[in-house]
Amino acid sequence: MSRPQLPDKLYFRIGEVSEIVGVEPHVLRYWETEFRSIRPEKSRKGQRVYSRRDVETLLKVKELLYGHRYTIAGAKRKLRGEGVEPLDEADPTYREIRSLRAGLLALRDDLASALASFESPGAT
Repeated sequence: MSRPQLPDKLYFRIGEVSEIVGVEPHVLRYWETEFRSIRPEKSRKGQRVYSRRDVETLLKVKELLYGHRYTIAGAKRKLRGEGVEPLDEADPTYREIRSLRAGLLALRDDLASALASFESPGAT
């Protein structure tokens, strides 16, 4: 399945995205609720404004769902593996990563303190 060439602009309205991706606007709105990586902004008039990255992600989602016949859950897993879709906070891996990050930040602070004590003029 070949990807369409995106117009040379940064932001797109839902009608434009619908044409580019090849699905109805209600499908795009549904995918927004399922995929956390798709978060269009709202214009002052309340219209959805998609970024280039949103459109590229939507094209990947369509390819996975329609081209490769993934389920929504399967497409989420695939996009998570590619670093496109963020981990769900209920995911045990998410909690483990948060815990590891907190430990590494504490270690960094300890190392910075130890290094500072060696660099101070009164240290022996």
